[in-house]
Amino acid sequence: MQQVPNPDALPEGLSVSEDAAGVLTLGFSCDLNSATVARLWEPVLRLVRGRVPGPGRVRVRLDLSGAGYIDGAGLALLVKARAEAEAQGAQVEMPGLSASHAHLLGLAGDAEREAAQTHVERRGLKVLVGSGVGSMLAGMAEVVSFVGECALVVWESLRHPERVRWKDVLLAAMAVGVESMPILLLVGFLMGLIMSFQSVITLQRFGGEIFVPNMLGLVMFREMGPLVTAILLAARSGSAFAAEIGTMRVNEELDAMTTMGISPVRFLVGPRILASLAMVPFMTIFFNFASLVGGALVMVSIGFPLVTFTSRVFANVTANDLIGSLAKILVFSLLVAGVSCLRGLRTGGGASAVGRSTTSAVVSGLILITIADGIFAVLFYYLKI
Repeated sequence: MQQVPNPDALPEGLSVSEDAAGVLTLGFSCDLNSATVARLWEPVLRLVRGRVPGPGRVRVRLDLSGAGYIDGAGLALLVKARAEAEAQGAQVEMPGLSASHAHLLGLAGDAEREAAQTHVERRGLKVLVGSGVGSMLAGMAEVVSFVGECALVVWESLRHPERVRWKDVLLAAMAVGVESMPILLLVGFLMGLIMSFQSVITLQRFGGEIFVPNMLGLVMFREMGPLVTAILLAARSGSAFAAEIGTMRVNEELDAMTTMGISPVRFLVGPRILASLAMVPFMTIFFNFASLVGGALVMVSIGFPLVTFTSRVFANVTANDLIGSLAKILVFSLLVAGVSCLRGLRTGGGASAVGRSTTSAVVSGLILITIADGIFAVLFYYLKI
């Protein structure tokens, strides 16, 4: 066996030799820990890269018979040296490596190969579109299934009210309804004010200002009232539901509840859905009232008596409009609360998981509200409501 020149240039604990067959042997005679690997890393990789491949050289030996303790840093060095040698066509041997360390190196090699395959994987447009559509349909099926489960929870709560944690329902109702009332009234007042003002400006050209109360009452009661209330519910309460339950998922509190035999859906989701269903009709009525106040302010400012405004509003808004509005908001609230709790229950790990769940809850809620509103529009048309 021939000794490699300049052995003094090698760091302590590393020896290099080459036999007549061209086999490069790197011998380690020290612990491979974070302290020694820091000085061995560059020389080892430089030797492997500089002497592989060569004439007749098809093997590299990393002799670990003289090595002591090997920690994660040492394993990282061995993995990197093996990868560099194999990338240049050499076979790597590691005599003296313990069985446990060999197992860890095998796992590291499998993970490295999977990462390389994932990196070079290329998909066509057809596959990408099909995968995206499949994921979307699977997500929609999951949402529909969970909303149905939430509806069953509500039905069981109505059948057996003694099983409901009414204190939790009351606390959730305070957060959903009472605390959101200021922003709800403000948005309703401003929307009624702005819509009436814009309509008056347009209809004054034709002398049709008297029809502004008719328009405002129908638009608010039939469409804008439940729609805007549901959007505010998704943005404010839905995001809070997802964040609260998502934090419990990250902290493994939901796993502890499941271990104790407590259903997270009945314990956490049920009270929030009941609170939403109980509060959104009142929220919609208050929103409509605030919008009528804003419209009345505009009409009074241009010279119309208040009694004229109120009489024309209530002469054109029927009981069917109010009932349809309440039916809409009940369905909207079930969808928003259900999908928000679902996103919280499906929160993954990591620091940003709760933020992603919150964003997904709001976006999913808005999409479901839009779809449901379109279905209601078609349904009301055929039912002549």
